[in-house]
Amino acid sequence: MTAQLPGVQPPHAALSADDPREIGGYRLQARLGSGGMGVVYLAHTPGGRPIALKVVRDEFAGDPGFRRRFAQEVASAERIHGLFTAQVVASGVDAPTPWFATAYVPGPSLHQVVQRHGPLPVRTVLLLVAGIAEALQAIHRAGVVHRDLKPANVLIAEDGPRVIDFGIARAADATALTGVGLSIGTAAYMAPEQALGRTVSPATDVFALGALVAYVASGETPFGAGPESAALYRVVHERPDLGRVPHELRDLVAWCLAKRPEERPTTAELMAAVHAHPLVGPRPEFAEGWLPQSISSEVAGRVVRSGPGTAPPVHAQPTLAAEASAATPATSPRSGSGAAPATPSRRAPKRRRRRTLTALVALAIVVMAGGAYAITAPQEANSADGPDPASSPAVYVAGGQSVELTSPDATYEFDLKAGKVVPSNTAAWYLARERSEFVLPEDSDAFVSAGDELSPADCVRGIETEPVTKVAFAEVADERPFCVRSADGRDLVVVRLVEAQSDGGPVTAAFDRYRRA
Repeated sequence: MTAQLPGVQPPHAALSADDPREIGGYRLQARLGSGGMGVVYLAHTPGGRPIALKVVRDEFAGDPGFRRRFAQEVASAERIHGLFTAQVVASGVDAPTPWFATAYVPGPSLHQVVQRHGPLPVRTVLLLVAGIAEALQAIHRAGVVHRDLKPANVLIAEDGPRVIDFGIARAADATALTGVGLSIGTAAYMAPEQALGRTVSPATDVFALGALVAYVASGETPFGAGPESAALYRVVHERPDLGRVPHELRDLVAWCLAKRPEERPTTAELMAAVHAHPLVGPRPEFAEGWLPQSISSEVAGRVVRSGPGTAPPVHAQPTLAAEASAATPATSPRSGSGAAPATPSRRAPKRRRRRTLTALVALAIVVMAGGAYAITAPQEANSADGPDPASSPAVYVAGGQSVELTSPDATYEFDLKAGKVVPSNTAAWYLARERSEFVLPEDSDAFVSAGDELSPADCVRGIETEPVTKVAFAEVADERPFCVRSADGRDLVVVRLVEAQSDGGPVTAAFDRYRRA
């Protein structure tokens, strides 16, 4: 996939009126993202080091079973000390709203890197193998099995990878904590023993590393896409498809993906294999040039500068979405799954306007300069909804900073008015998502840009000439922008899809909001 590298990384989101200002003695400075299980904030230690402080949502904080699991997971993570991990620096597992803080890693995830830049060079992949293997060695030394190692849980910093998000890690001897209906891990990266519900071990993480390497080296997972059940079947019963993996890496990947745990390499053997490779040598170093220039430039652009008035970049670290399957709302009737909601939807059917201007809202990271845009709006009125405020010349101004959000699955939607992730059927002006496309409100207008940029003026003109009723992820996979206008014409959102997993998993996007002056 061709990279699109803006010259400036998008800023963080300002704290809203609903966000706390201090947690655990740390003063919060910005919202870095949110997921199904919590919100991540930027804070600083008393000495000035940036940290990512992750707060559990209130609805889960009241669940005693969840709190027990959370306390166990944080205790496990606090035992891990490795140069290639994001260290837990503080926690509040007994607080009314549990939280924990990790070192801030100002870099994109491997998943984001591959989606934006395509498969990585062999030498880069080999260095990643060494770094991640060392991280796993530290994790296993603490008696922990990660259980959800995947590209989204490895961040790229200038000096190497960081393995993060131990939100579903368990002590190796604590598998009894896994409850009925609790899905642990991600199907495409699960080892056979994990998929079958058997005892996990350090070899389980090595299998996941093999699947991760296949993905970053080829752009495809070794057991294919499609429904989770199909991926799990292939993991257990079929050989991995390594046809697109460079030949220099196939033997190493196949070794990691052995069906039997005892036939897989140890982390020490993996590091030795990297040292022995002629492209690396006995002293693998994350020196200048270990990353392709386009990726290196993106990583460098995300470094936090703590001077006055400086806006840190969007935090690439996952946002407590890993445990979402433990306590998620019932599937929304918009999701197309056929499952009935747990409670009746509060939304009444909405009448279509005479114009075929149904809406789509986009997910995106896009940097927009503040300021006003003069727009000559259409003269057509909406006969079903009354006069359209957009029927006279309008000026739209930036309504805040870019915000990056993650919907962990189709039971969550994006609240476009509030700029946050909420359970389905919660927001009045929303962007929902299915497995492969966004779902839009009936009474909003939307437009997909033909190019790389989209201003509010372009949005309004596009809505009047080329309105759309749906947006497939594939159509906007290269961060192609699109926009959504509210039913009353007072708000616009410009969006770019950041990443969307092909299996119906997390969807991440960033939003820029504009308000009619």
